[in-house]
Amino acid sequence: MKVLVTGSAGFIGAALSQRLLERGDQVIGYDNLNDYYDVNLKRARLARLQAQPGFTEVRASLEDRAALTATFETHRPQRVVNLAAQAGVRYSIQNPHAYVDSNLVGFINVLEACRHYAVEHLVYASSSSVYGANTRQPFSVHDNVDHPVSLYAATKKANELMAHSYSHLYHLPTTGLRFFTVYGPWGRPDMALFLFTRNILAGQPIEVFNYGRHRRDFTYIDDIVEGVIRVLDQAATPNPAWSGTAPDSATSHAPYRLYNIGSHRPVELLRYIEVLEQCLGRTAIKNLLPMQPGDVPDTYADVEALEREVGYRPVTPVEEGVTRFVAWYREYYRV
Repeated sequence: MKVLVTGSAGFIGAALSQRLLERGDQVIGYDNLNDYYDVNLKRARLARLQAQPGFTEVRASLEDRAALTATFETHRPQRVVNLAAQAGVRYSIQNPHAYVDSNLVGFINVLEACRHYAVEHLVYASSSSVYGANTRQPFSVHDNVDHPVSLYAATKKANELMAHSYSHLYHLPTTGLRFFTVYGPWGRPDMALFLFTRNILAGQPIEVFNYGRHRRDFTYIDDIVEGVIRVLDQAATPNPAWSGTAPDSATSHAPYRLYNIGSHRPVELLRYIEVLEQCLGRTAIKNLLPMQPGDVPDTYADVEALEREVGYRPVTPVEEGVTRFVAWYREYYRV
């Protein structure tokens, strides 16, 4: 296939592009290389893709409607994976307009381009953050998610609603993936594992929010990529059993689907740190702090729908995933 991957210099986008190229797909990588975090890391990810003959790079923003339209006109992708977004729960409190520009304006541009260029399937990144104030565990795609606790989460919920409207109006197959705390080699420097590793190796304290008591459904990057590919290959279809009198939020009368991708094994943050300490052979200096605004105490993914419909469940335990991350970190940063 010819696949457009937006956010191709990002953590998930680069890993997905690599796997698609390995299996023989053509990849159009679309990214603006913004400076939300270390641009050199993004360039290093891209360098691994640029040497491959099936990869075409486009340097532009989703908000640039003309550039995005020209990309579709020139390359005519059959399928699209939209991973480009302004990420980060805490940053959304400091800089809300960046989220409106990238996650809302950018996403409507993607939807319009997919509609006008007859894309076979749009897969897009949502987030476990959409569960917001929900407390029922594990989080299910069939649950109500109308109470976000950060603007980032609100934009991701909005993406799901926008996608549904296009699936309904234009019969555009769309699938939203709610990612749960993705980690692993080539990861994001603003995420906890990266920050903890850097500070522990430097002998500096780590900031442990909610006193380390919150639990996260940490999901290894290879598991995420496998799930994305399986979903990409199976275009969303209408649910013939869907009823407007008892609506299911995860499916529709339109070609629309939502899935969780999480490990289905939540781990307490203090245990996560303990695994990291064992891998590094060092003890962390912990600065225990209350929970940050916009955070939620626990995340826990119900992945039954993903397993039933695409035959996949994430399998990598944190002990294995953190070990692989530390090995990559030491090699990449030579520490």
